[in-house]
Amino acid sequence: MAITSYEQIEEKIWDIVETEIIQGEFMQTLLAGEWTPAQVREFALQYSYYSRNFPRVLGAAIAAVEPEDDWWVPLVDNLWDEGGRGNPKSYHSRLYHSFMITAAPDVPTNEKYVPDYPVSPASKEAVNAFISFLRNATPLEAMASIGFGSELFAGKVMGLIGQGLEHPNYNRAQKLNTTFWTVHADHHEPRHYELCKNVLTRFTSSQDLEHMYRAGAYITRSEARFYDGLYERMKSV
Repeated sequence: MAITSYEQIEEKIWDIVETEIIQGEFMQTLLAGEWTPAQVREFALQYSYYSRNFPRVLGAAIAAVEPEDDWWVPLVDNLWDEGGRGNPKSYHSRLYHSFMITAAPDVPTNEKYVPDYPVSPASKEAVNAFISFLRNATPLEAMASIGFGSELFAGKVMGLIGQGLEHPNYNRAQKLNTTFWTVHADHHEPRHYELCKNVLTRFTSSQDLEHMYRAGAYITRSEARFYDGLYERMKSV
């Protein structure tokens, strides 16, 4: 079926998110309170790799888009949020650490908040797939991969993860700090998507719409595989 409008891309990406992420085993078991403390711990440690590598993803996207203000500024704004907009207390690495130490208090971290713990293949592949795509992407594909493949739905997904982590079953021994998740859901991701959208909506040809959809769908499905692979790892602990 041919893509004929920007809104159609949004709808089709949301269909993938709903089917492959929200209704997936990872999210549904989290929301139902079915994870063990060991699985919560494993999730926190593995997602830390993806979180601290996301600035590299944004850097790759910045390198791939046009060297014009309206292209790179939205991505730099996103990157600036990762850096706490200049406030070290708000660095996302530090914000994530405040969650991780409540989920995995037994695992030491270095001064850069990196846990002394092996990284799973699923976590590495999620980062590598994104950066590899951006290495060969056109400017439009790069912006669409961030806009449709991440920021469109990141607020919803991260909000659900935060909601799930607040389940009483996960907070009996120690209260989990879910600020990292709620901040992204409520403030950062919706604004980041609108900044990308300001660029993407300028492209209306059928060919451009198709390229945007393919880029967004590819990265969205990569994200879904990340959660699937992560949950398979969690089931083994």
